[in-house]
Amino acid sequence: MSIFPKISLRPEVEHYLKEGFLNKEVVSTSGKQEAEGKFETLLNRLSHPPSFTTVRVNTHLASIQCVKNLLHDELQKQFNGLSVPVFQHPDLQDVLLIPVVGPRKNIKKQQCEVVVGAQCGNAVLRGAHIYVPGIVAASKFMKAGDVVSVYSDIKGKCKKGAKEFDGTKIFLGNGISELSRKEIFNGLPELKGIGIRMTEPVYLSPSFDNVLSSYLYLQNLPSAVVTHVLNPQPGEKILDLCAAPGGKTTHIAALMHDQGEVIALDKISNKVEKIKQNALLLGLNSIRAFCFDGTKALKLDMSQDTEGEPPFLPESFDRILLDAPCSGMGQRPNMACTWTLKEVTSYQPLQRKLFTVAVQLLKPGGVLVYSTCTVTLAENEEQVAWALATFPCLQLQPQEPLIGGEGMVGAGLSLEQLKQLQRFDPSVVPLQDTDIDSFKNARMEDMIWLANKDCIGFFIAKFVKCKNT
Repeated sequence: MSIFPKISLRPEVEHYLKEGFLNKEVVSTSGKQEAEGKFETLLNRLSHPPSFTTVRVNTHLASIQCVKNLLHDELQKQFNGLSVPVFQHPDLQDVLLIPVVGPRKNIKKQQCEVVVGAQCGNAVLRGAHIYVPGIVAASKFMKAGDVVSVYSDIKGKCKKGAKEFDGTKIFLGNGISELSRKEIFNGLPELKGIGIRMTEPVYLSPSFDNVLSSYLYLQNLPSAVVTHVLNPQPGEKILDLCAAPGGKTTHIAALMHDQGEVIALDKISNKVEKIKQNALLLGLNSIRAFCFDGTKALKLDMSQDTEGEPPFLPESFDRILLDAPCSGMGQRPNMACTWTLKEVTSYQPLQRKLFTVAVQLLKPGGVLVYSTCTVTLAENEEQVAWALATFPCLQLQPQEPLIGGEGMVGAGLSLEQLKQLQRFDPSVVPLQDTDIDSFKNARMEDMIWLANKDCIGFFIAKFVKCKNT
């Protein structure tokens, strides 16, 4: 049952999304009423978190069973002795699944209130505590140690430092304030520690702040799938073209047993530093990260000697992952998106620039995997159709593992081509309330089915570059 409103979008953005989901091919296949219902379900699902928290085990440093045992002990501490099951994914052996319990509806609301920004609110629904920068408002007399009710300002209308807020706000649960209102809004250089420690969240999900950080990486299920689809092999030279914050980069290195070379590019310097920090933390030495614009990664001046740094010569890489910048319309939970239609539609040309560079950097016989965390037709299936028409050297390939659904009609791809794609569509699973007992008594195959379907919106396409071109 839905306890949050559907994701709030600008009207022109919602219309644009709806047009993609109600294109002529979709309507002729499933009927307009069914297609409209599915679209509304999607908007509702996007505002709620997935049914499972997904973590990837760093198999480079520890065995899966060892980490599973450590994680089980950690969850018991976090949940005050409550025994939360941990599942190993049968098709993704390095992925562990932890059920998310909720929504919990009997939480007593407190008189003392704290309001946080929308992005902070999304993180709270995935198990995060609240850091001071995320706090927008707090009740007048809030002291350290007070039990407070936390709300998300999904429309961004609350003024920083307000003592009360009567606008649109969504209840996220209760927590204990680590600081007084005066300490939070004292005008001194901004504090960055935890401001509110969540004790009764609406969705009970584990916190992974400094938890088993060398052994676990918090990662959405499709993001772990995409690296397995790339299937990196020891000794290969692999490019992660848009790599930050490094989850897929480090996964590539781990699957290669840290043998070979993984080049990670991102054009924002602090994000590149994050990639390097993650590689160091996870004990991976095969990664080299550069602050560089992926659209300029192809070396045009052949006389230029960059000694293994970008830009690179054509046909330099065995495999390339293009996890492209995108509109992010598949991220969950997301109760509000303030982007304009111009912003949402700006990604398709950028993705094509990056894709063109990737094709040229790929060796004949090499593998290129394209992925996004969005649900739009324009950034997914339309990009595949464009790529196949633009680059005759590319062939669409079947994917392994294949646990998402097939691609969406509307871009002119054949039914056979659609079956070779993976689209993770949250609308296929109805909203439901869950508690610990419902997971303990469920069949394993039902739990895995739910984890595979009730995740973020995501898209994966796999290509191979023909050797005779």
